[in-house]
Amino acid sequence: MFLDIQNIVAEFSSWIWGIPLLILLIGGGLYLFIYSGLVPFRYMGHAIAILRGKYDKEDSPGDLSHYEALSSAIAATVGMGNISGVAIAIATGGPGAIFWMWVSAFVGMATKFFTCSLSVMYRGKDEDGNVKGGPMYVITEGLGKQWKPLAVFFSFAGLFGTLPAFQANQLTQTLVDVFQVNESNTFTAKLMLGITIAIITALVIFGGIKRIGSVAGKLVPVMVVVYLMTVLTILFLKIDVVPSIFKLIFTDAFSGKSVLGGALGVLIITGVKRAAFSNEAGLGTAPMMHGTAKTKEPIREGLVAMLGPAIDTLLVCTLTALAILASGIWKGFDGDGISLTLAAFNSVLPYNIGGVILTICVLIFAFSTLFTYSFYGYSCLSFLSNLKTAKYYNHIYIFVIVIASVVKLDFVINLMDSAYALMAIPTVISTLILAPKVKKAAAVYFQKLKMNEF
Repeated sequence: MFLDIQNIVAEFSSWIWGIPLLILLIGGGLYLFIYSGLVPFRYMGHAIAILRGKYDKEDSPGDLSHYEALSSAIAATVGMGNISGVAIAIATGGPGAIFWMWVSAFVGMATKFFTCSLSVMYRGKDEDGNVKGGPMYVITEGLGKQWKPLAVFFSFAGLFGTLPAFQANQLTQTLVDVFQVNESNTFTAKLMLGITIAIITALVIFGGIKRIGSVAGKLVPVMVVVYLMTVLTILFLKIDVVPSIFKLIFTDAFSGKSVLGGALGVLIITGVKRAAFSNEAGLGTAPMMHGTAKTKEPIREGLVAMLGPAIDTLLVCTLTALAILASGIWKGFDGDGISLTLAAFNSVLPYNIGGVILTICVLIFAFSTLFTYSFYGYSCLSFLSNLKTAKYYNHIYIFVIVIASVVKLDFVINLMDSAYALMAIPTVISTLILAPKVKKAAAVYFQKLKMNEF
């Protein structure tokens, strides 16, 4: 019986993450990219000024500063996908897949601009009067109460899509692999690691959104800088091959010959799919966090959110790809995911120091995601029920961390992937319908900025 369910979920996950979802995510994102007239991209400097707190006001509605909102959202997206996901893209699609990840990231920046502008434009409130954001509120406040079934659809899928099963499972597996735990002791080791991870996570998430934002604001810069310095060291040691790496990425992007024998369509899908997992643009999670930002200007938060895919995919994922390709170990490597990234780091850096640094980065990446995802699930349940019921979500969340640490990964991945895909449907549909509202508000905002009215 359980085996049949596993097969059904696996088949559904494979189908929905194929052409239908890619058309919705990339087709919709490309439309928003063109529809924006590229106006937001011309204000990157202004977005950075916002992020630095130039326009922060304490009396603005919301719980988090622009910086904390972006840090928390990035904390959720910068995770194992940036380390193992990129390795999988190279192993299955070749170096050219990285180019299509870049393309998808630019499209995703436009999607994030629209979805997160809407998350502030159409915010809701819980029964205690706290400001709430996310696709469920965009749908009910922006499209009307008659659209509430679509909001319920998103929130229900979000309860499963934002569970910590994937991160907890991969984190424990990484630690078991790195420290070469004896196979006979694997279950006990994973269980103890799962309990430890659950305790650490509980200390943060039971403090609420403000503590999550504070911790994420400190963790995100540290993990990006450490990772940046490590990869730059690898590239410095392999400086002679760097020009050829970029050439390989661009040439392979339109041929796919190095791995796929010219299967260009499959190559593009691989890159796009990995980018979607990496930056989550259009899936609806980031708007829940950005919707809590302390601001009265929706466009301002949209500009800040737009930086997310740039940091997540264009920076962090690119760093991972360059480290793997520079090592040369990816050619004919028997395996992918974290094992490929680990082997690449160790092959260049002496005394296996690469594995040590990568393990530290994995810990920070995984924990930052675990901290943030709890807020997403809590937000979904509070929308479906009430705050009193939603408070129990974190208890379930902690319990799932322990269970996910010892169960098989395949079913967990397929179940959560399916839920994530279902979350994208109402998110992108509502964004496409309400996009004219964002474009109109953007025209007003940029005109005020031009006239120095802020």
